[in-house]
Amino acid sequence: MAGLAYAGWFYWQNLRGAGPVISKPAANTDELLKNLKIESGFLISIFADNLVNPRVLIHDNSGNLFTSLTSEGKVVALPDKNADGKADDVKIVAEGLKNPHGLAFYCPPAGGKRCSLYIAEENQVAVYDYDETNFKALNKKKIIDLPAGGNHFTRTLLIAPSDEPGGKERILISMGSTCNVCNEENIARGKIMASDLDGKNLEVFAAGLRNSVFMTLHPITGQVWATEMGRDLLGDDLPPDEINIIQEGKNYGWPTCFGNNIHDTAFDKNTYVRNPCMEPFEMPSLIDIPAHSAPLGLGFIPESKAWPQKYWHNLFVAYHGSWNRTQPTGYKVVRYELDSSGDYEGNSPKTHDFITGWLQGEDKDSAIGRPAGILVLDNGLMYISDDKAGVIYLVKYTGGQ
Repeated sequence: MAGLAYAGWFYWQNLRGAGPVISKPAANTDELLKNLKIESGFLISIFADNLVNPRVLIHDNSGNLFTSLTSEGKVVALPDKNADGKADDVKIVAEGLKNPHGLAFYCPPAGGKRCSLYIAEENQVAVYDYDETNFKALNKKKIIDLPAGGNHFTRTLLIAPSDEPGGKERILISMGSTCNVCNEENIARGKIMASDLDGKNLEVFAAGLRNSVFMTLHPITGQVWATEMGRDLLGDDLPPDEINIIQEGKNYGWPTCFGNNIHDTAFDKNTYVRNPCMEPFEMPSLIDIPAHSAPLGLGFIPESKAWPQKYWHNLFVAYHGSWNRTQPTGYKVVRYELDSSGDYEGNSPKTHDFITGWLQGEDKDSAIGRPAGILVLDNGLMYISDDKAGVIYLVKYTGGQ
């Protein structure tokens, strides 16, 4: 029993992507940058430092950057008024929150009322009036109660357009499982839920998702893309982590299946007449990622003149890094070559290490940082949060200059 208790404690302390483990921010950002290697033609710098576990990144209509400081219970703004590539200040937008993670702005059509800021805490989703002048979230209104507790306590938000012509936007809420692998009792766990912007008509959007910590919209197709953390304790190389295109009403397999329709017989020992993981009953992964890489934030390069055309449609993904693999993996940002529809030729897309150097040795304890959130903008800038080093990086294309 003592061994089981220790195993449970160890797993809880090292959950991949469940939420930031409190760590001391990097003392020397110059040394941090010296260790990072970025793809030729790009420049990486520190936009903000001395942050405690920054995670999700969004921006308001004026281009001000926001991030959730989950372990501190805060959401902060990081304005850069003189556009010198460094945050001028840290403005507390909201505080006293329970593990805030997901953030989303909704701004009505021109002439409407002020923008609203949605914040997902572990136990609820609330909407605020956003005071852009003073960087304050005002008049908090809880619109959705969420189940708290369990292994995965981050809740991520995405405002997505309707699939129907003239339909209204909805809020998508990703909620990870309570466990490594199990049959959930609560209908919302291990799923992406959807509701109206006022929190009404909450329903299951997609199921079978153990822990899809980050979501984004494809800039051309409008489809919802999400990273997915596969289960643990199947060894070094199984199961793969995933990137999925999330379709309403579909099931992505967990806990019975993983990857490209593979039956998890270590968990589900039932005998079936047909493969329980075959389509159309279960959706296969779009892209398989090496097991335990822990993919988090993701973002696409838009069709913008500020970005070189050869990078248009490429997908960038933050690999947060493994905690329970013999040889650590992840701890980098990768780039996937995709076409304008998100497709690729062959069995897998061409993949490039975009930023490396966070892992300095053969052990996970040698990691000097862990990339988490990614925000790609039309103006040629990319922001990456690092919840271990306590910084936000700014990446821009220089063409080798």
